[in-house]
Amino acid sequence: MRDAVLGVRSAVRTAWARRADDLGHARRAALALCAGLAALPLAAADDAKQRQDLTAVIALQGKPCGEVVRLETLGENDYIATCKDGNRYHVYVNQQGRVVVDKK
Repeated sequence: MRDAVLGVRSAVRTAWARRADDLGHARRAALALCAGLAALPLAAADDAKQRQDLTAVIALQGKPCGEVVRLETLGENDYIATCKDGNRYHVYVNQQGRVVVDKK
């Protein structure tokens, strides 16, 4: 009888441990989701700042643009910028460290 009781207790402990582990995974997933959602406005703010910076870079290169309305990131310091007037530019830093603006 004692062995049966100990077996039941062990099974109950195992079940509770699994449930606690599942809750831990759920909590971690919820925290990750909240952190991701909280970062969205920051990403949008960074994107707006990058569009503004690229607008200035294109203007300094003497290219018509007006305002960058869409931005595609190809890599680090490598972008495709779409302007309000419809022009598209490939803006990147070349191997010599210079900013290049090529019309697409």
